[in-house]
Amino acid sequence: MTLPQIGILATGTYFPDKIEVAADLVDATNIPEHILREKMGIHQRHIAEDKDTVSYMASQAAKKAIETAGIDPSEIDMVISHGSEYKDHVIWNAAGKIQHEVGAVNAYAFEMYALCAGAPIAMNIARSMMIADPSLETVLLAASSRENDLISTTNPRARFMYNFGAGGGAMILKRGHDKNLILGSSAFTDGSLSETVMLTREPDALGNDDAIKGDYHGNLDVQNSAYMAERLGETSLDNFKKVIRESVEKSDYTLEDVGFMGITHMKRSFYDLILNEIGLTAEQSVYLDHYGHIQSVDQVITIELGLEQGKIKDGDLIVLAGAGTGYTWSAITVRWG
Repeated sequence: MTLPQIGILATGTYFPDKIEVAADLVDATNIPEHILREKMGIHQRHIAEDKDTVSYMASQAAKKAIETAGIDPSEIDMVISHGSEYKDHVIWNAAGKIQHEVGAVNAYAFEMYALCAGAPIAMNIARSMMIADPSLETVLLAASSRENDLISTTNPRARFMYNFGAGGGAMILKRGHDKNLILGSSAFTDGSLSETVMLTREPDALGNDDAIKGDYHGNLDVQNSAYMAERLGETSLDNFKKVIRESVEKSDYTLEDVGFMGITHMKRSFYDLILNEIGLTAEQSVYLDHYGHIQSVDQVITIELGLEQGKIKDGDLIVLAGAGTGYTWSAITVRWG
């Protein structure tokens, strides 16, 4: 039995107007500007303002994707929101709001949540559902994040999250579309790290910031930071390589066939190490130092930048990868063009 092809019809992104540069973080973090820029990869990041709620940013990105795709939103059969759990309201389905805002009046909508590993997993869920259900012809994936609101820049335990920024991203997937085909995927979870990062009201986490944001009270903090650092140091590179390799092999290719990788923003040295380990160069990827880390939006940004910079070409095999606290690593392979 031949499975139907599921392709990416269009993408869209949205970023708040407000920008914060590395120099703006120096006083609060006590980290020199050149370290922020060169080692942590923070040249600048977008900062959400009041209007830039999670549902608003995801909806704006989705509207751009719909326009680029040249479809009527009423054609959309399903909406999956895979963005931040820090959203407009606590215990609330943002997918329904996004569905309403974009005019997808014939779609049903739901959320899935895998933090910063969410995009490859959401793409695989959508592809699998579209293959299983012929009535799902057109699907919208949308996500956004402003979790930088939840980071106190005076909390040294949250140092690896200082790169968080704000924005939204979206994809339109189409059944029977013979371009930009979504192929194999892989994911892996190390549950021993499941309680290392969470919202708390520890004094260091609260810092000097206003830690009450709408319905939320607290900031993101690291529990048992020594164990987290040790465990990730031992396993993260291997787990990234594992999911990237498996997603490619499930697509009937090898790592030697990969022409481009889009991956979550991280410190520069680890990004370079992953590239080297899977046999790619800087010309076969993009580093998000002018955006920061926007949770599961990163992968859409890398596609758009890769195309804009001429790094993704027709026929290229590309891999999108991410990792999120919890701790989950994920990857998915796409044959572009």
